[in-house]
Amino acid sequence: MLFIFIGLIWLSQIIRILELQYSFSNQIFNVAISTLYALPSFSSPLVPFLILIGSFSVNTKLTNHNEIIIFKQYLSKNRLNTLFYFLTFSIFILFTLNNEIISNIFYEKYKIKELEIRNNLKLGTPSHKEFHIDEMVSIFFEEENNQIFYDVDAIIYNQNQFITANSVEIELSKNNFNLVFNKGERLILNSNENSKTVFDKFTYVLENKNYEKLLKDKDHYNTYELIFHTEKEYRNHGHNKIFQYFFLVFIILISLKIIFFYINKKNNIFKFSYIFLIVFLVQIFNSYLIYLLNNNNEFILIYYYSIILITLVSSYFISIKILK
Repeated sequence: MLFIFIGLIWLSQIIRILELQYSFSNQIFNVAISTLYALPSFSSPLVPFLILIGSFSVNTKLTNHNEIIIFKQYLSKNRLNTLFYFLTFSIFILFTLNNEIISNIFYEKYKIKELEIRNNLKLGTPSHKEFHIDEMVSIFFEEENNQIFYDVDAIIYNQNQFITANSVEIELSKNNFNLVFNKGERLILNSNENSKTVFDKFTYVLENKNYEKLLKDKDHYNTYELIFHTEKEYRNHGHNKIFQYFFLVFIILISLKIIFFYINKKNNIFKFSYIFLIVFLVQIFNSYLIYLLNNNNEFILIYYYSIILITLVSSYFISIKILK
């Protein structure tokens, strides 16, 4: 189940980046590799739900094979509690490391790769030793390596320019893409100029092709950086991340209770469904409170933390009550 969720996340990111009007086959491998960097960040919100669903499954398997009874025979209550708290601590630490360090590092790499792919897609994709950039430029080449084209013949249509060069490479300058031709000849045949020149370097600016820049969003920052950010929405996102830690502990306590201390009974599917619904509603309610923090100046942090902590505690006891 975990791999299914991760696979769906991965597929959604691939589809989000790809623009199907361009060459799909030439880009799909690069897109698939780059989106792997996004998995630690995009899977974090799903972790609590996966833990809860996993606990339902584990409880069913353990009790059906009487393994939970064997556990209790060989482990005293104190040892069972120790195992319970050890697992809680371990899961929390792993979640924290992913949320604060691993996901941030890989998310930045993902965004850089995504921008690189998007910018490449804006220009188009070379095919059969030809590279056509809309109706602006056509480049015919013998070899290509890392966006450098060798033994080049090119046509710049709007200026009636014909260029032969040893190589041409794509570079970024300010907001535009440039084509930098190296060591060649340029023939101009238009109403303003008829000339032939030899050059060591000639740069042509693709003026109507702006490239996207890397702008840092909320997922670039850890919780501490978000809390002290200058923008209000970023600070509130930091408080939302703090809530996610409380929410994770809430989920772990319920899940381990289900695995180690709950005896499988009839109508478990309904009990588990009620608990999942409660958990889901808590997340929705938190999203609404974050919305109030962003849009209602009278709703302050003390209200947010008071309400959400009361909600978590009451939801925990309701869930435990359901399990009895």
